Amino acid sequence: MEPPPPQSPRDEHPHTHSHSSTSIPTTGTCCKCGGATTHAPPSQSPTSWPDLSSPPAYRPNRAPALNLPPNNTQAIILTPVPQSQEVPTITPPFHFQIPSKKITSPDDIRKFHDSPTSKNFLGFIVALSESIRGRKISDPSHESATVSNIVSIIENLSLWVDQIPPVQQSSRYGNISYRTWHERLTENAESFMLQFLPEDLKPSTIEIVPYFTDSFGNSSRIDYGTGHETNFAAWLYCLARMGIIKEEDYQAVVARVFVKYLDLMRKLQLVYCLEPAGSHGVWGLDDYHFLPFIFGSSQLIDHRYMKPKSIHNEDILDNFSSEYMYLSCIGFIKKVKKGPFAEHSPLLDDISAVPNWKKVNSGMLKMYKAEVLEKVPIMQHFLFGWLIKWE
Repeated sequence: MEPPPPQSPRDEHPHTHSHSSTSIPTTGTCCKCGGATTHAPPSQSPTSWPDLSSPPAYRPNRAPALNLPPNNTQAIILTPVPQSQEVPTITPPFHFQIPSKKITSPDDIRKFHDSPTSKNFLGFIVALSESIRGRKISDPSHESATVSNIVSIIENLSLWVDQIPPVQQSSRYGNISYRTWHERLTENAESFMLQFLPEDLKPSTIEIVPYFTDSFGNSSRIDYGTGHETNFAAWLYCLARMGIIKEEDYQAVVARVFVKYLDLMRKLQLVYCLEPAGSHGVWGLDDYHFLPFIFGSSQLIDHRYMKPKSIHNEDILDNFSSEYMYLSCIGFIKKVKKGPFAEHSPLLDDISAVPNWKKVNSGMLKMYKAEVLEKVPIMQHFLFGWLIKWE
């Protein structure tokens, strides 16, 4: 409906809609029915939002850098820092089953987080983080045959990307060649698992293969995000539950396996232009990842020279990204995003003002729990079976 032509002040007439006087119309349009109105909107300060709508979930790049989503900041700060836990290994008889989704509501999230399973899974991630504390990626570590085998599998997946080039298409995101790559992954996933599973644990493939195939993105949506990354952590957790990965392997699991996984995912993101799944926009750490910020900040705890503010030093990023995951993440973000860092990554920019890496690491762990493991849109895709029980 076209708005009426402008009128001089003496021709103005009162708004004739039968709404209460508390309605707040937008310029030229009634806020309730969408009809034309000549009422000017009341003046508002930039930070006061009408009761009719909440602030948008995504703030444009020109918005000033702020710390955290305002509704969650205090809750995260007051949360205790998650602690590492030993992973209990399974004993016969085994009852492997096809895992399924269980989480559909905030009540389900609360039930999950009150369970021993949730606490132990997060404790496993904390233990991985502690295993790499103060260590470079290239530092010597105990590398078992299983770890070497998993590294070889991921390298194989990376070679497939070279064999399946992206097709020419008009859309910027979501190259359909990714579906061919993911189909090959799905077809070969079970045989990959059988390479390192002992005879008595071979039946576990029905349970662990779904975690593995969901770790590399979604072939229908051609996207990837922290939920898929969490599936990879869940797959590693299942291997720990079966005793295939032991505590002495944890450093190599991070420095060899996870680093290879991160390299592969960046390759997939760039080659096939994967959409970010459920991105927080500028509120998020990164469009795709979270765990490397946890592991990477742990690596830098008590570093003699590098502080959180060192991420702004291009020489440090150039020379040390290959050894420290956190710096690698910052370097990759600066490579793929244009414009001032404080505008496209305000949260990371704010974190760089934290005085030491220990505080960064503990904050990251609390934030991972709150912003990933407690979010229904992410965790509704999480799988539960016999190794990761729904309790």
